[in-house]
Amino acid sequence: MSETRVRYEKKDHVAYVTMDRPAVLNAMDRRMHEELAGIWDDVEADDDVRAVVLTGAGDRAFSVGQDLKERARLNESGVAPTTFGSGGQAGHPRLTDRFTLSKPVVARVRGYALGGGFELVLACDIVIAAEDAVFALPEVRLGLIAGAGGVFRLPRQLPQKVAMGYLLTGRRMDAATALRHGLVNEVVPAAELDQCVAGWTDSLVRAAPLSVRAIKEAALRSVDLPLEEAFTTSYHWEERRRRSADAIEGVRAFTEKRDPIWTGH
Repeated sequence: MSETRVRYEKKDHVAYVTMDRPAVLNAMDRRMHEELAGIWDDVEADDDVRAVVLTGAGDRAFSVGQDLKERARLNESGVAPTTFGSGGQAGHPRLTDRFTLSKPVVARVRGYALGGGFELVLACDIVIAAEDAVFALPEVRLGLIAGAGGVFRLPRQLPQKVAMGYLLTGRRMDAATALRHGLVNEVVPAAELDQCVAGWTDSLVRAAPLSVRAIKEAALRSVDLPLEEAFTTSYHWEERRRRSADAIEGVRAFTEKRDPIWTGH
């Protein structure tokens, strides 16, 4: 097994985060969560990063979620069972409860996205799936609960009865069904997955970085607010955007019929 659990690379303003335990279908143990936490901190702090691609190594799985063998050992040693959120656990806050991450995250999904793997997908902003992708929250069959946000996010992203059907039975959902329900943005043959993901990241990188961060923050923070309150709420990244040089540059570039040069300031 590799020394690290996660591969992290940056290229052309895009960070590539790859859960790297293919022999166990990218199951997430405590060490992986610790590595991911440091990566998410770096993503947020590095202004050169404008978008993130999250994926799993190999062609069999995005991630099958919690490493149940590790959980069994923890149970035997008397470590208390977990509940909602990652408070008090390795890698806190995890992506699933890191609510202030301002960079857009694109999930690149092949194969199984089960349990915590599906919960990671639900926490991403854009989801591109191969035709072989399979989604499920099977915790109910194991005496567990989808505590990394699945219980909360699925009813927000699907019609309630549809969400409850999957939550209460652990049934699996194929990629075509996920697309029909709007849980993924595109489904493509596996051979075209990287090209499709690159198309999305290219679009994200071309966009004004402060506008992207402001839009993500405002859209997600306001989703449960009354509309009138949403308009009057203060948003950190929108304050940064509207006072930025980029807000002037975009309009100037349009009038001068040239591509804008974004500084993120």
